[in-house]
Amino acid sequence: MKKIIYILIVTLLFSCHTDNDDNVFQVNTTFNFIHYWDDTKVTNTDFNTIQYTNANGEEMSIEKLRYLISKITFQKSTGETFVLDGYNLVDVTNGTNLSFTSTTTVPTGDYTNVVFTFGFNNDDNAANYQDLNSASWSVPAILGGGYHFMQLEGKFIDNTTTETGYAYHAIRAVDNSKTPQEFQDTFIEVDLGEVSITKEATFEIKMNIAEWFKSPNIWDLNVLNNMLMPNFNAQVMIFENGQNVFSLESITQ
Repeated sequence: MKKIIYILIVTLLFSCHTDNDDNVFQVNTTFNFIHYWDDTKVTNTDFNTIQYTNANGEEMSIEKLRYLISKITFQKSTGETFVLDGYNLVDVTNGTNLSFTSTTTVPTGDYTNVVFTFGFNNDDNAANYQDLNSASWSVPAILGGGYHFMQLEGKFIDNTTTETGYAYHAIRAVDNSKTPQEFQDTFIEVDLGEVSITKEATFEIKMNIAEWFKSPNIWDLNVLNNMLMPNFNAQVMIFENGQNVFSLESITQ
C-alpha cells in the first residue's frame, strides 16, 4: 500500500511539472531591418540620387549605409534575460544582412522589454572580429580602436550650390586633445518595448534615416560633413540624434 501511495505522489509531482511547461517552447526570432526617410521607404535602388531634404534644408543623397546591431536581449519582469548570440552588420548599400536570425532560441512568454545595441558596447568593442576586419569596419588605434557603429555617406548641395560629399560616421567618442585619451560611450541601447512571444516571431525594425540629421541637433552639413570620427563633439551629437532613429514597425507570429 505504501508503495502504491509513493508511486502516486511521484506521478502527481511529475504531472504538475509537465503542466507548468506545457505551453513553453524554445523558438527562433528574426529581425528584419527596413529603412525610411520620414514617410518614404528607402532601398539601395534609391541611392546615388539627390532627392532627400534634411531638417537644415540641404538637399542630399545616400550612397552608402552600413551599421552594426548587437546584443539583442529579451528581458522578463523577474529580471531574467536571454541574450541572442551574434551581431549583424546591416549593409543597405549591397542589400545584405537586412535580416538576422540568431542561432540562439528564446522561450515563449511575456517580455517587459526587447533591447538591442546600435554598435558595440565597450566589452564587445574591445574584442577582435575577423569578418568585421575584412569588411573594413575597424577604427584606427589613434581613435581608440574597436569598430564603427555606422557609415552613412553621400552627396549634398552646399551653400555655394556645389555638390559635395559627406561622411557621417559613428564611433565611440574620443577626445584626443587630452592625455590620456578620454572616451564617452556613444553606443545606443534601443528599447523596443513589451512583447509577448507565442511562436516563432519576425520583428520589423525601422530606421528613419532623416532622424540622424534632425533632433535634438539640426545638422548643418556645410559645417559637419567630413572628419567626424576624430570630432568628439560631433560624435556626441550623433549619439543624441540617434535616440529616436529606430522603432518597432511590427511583429509577425
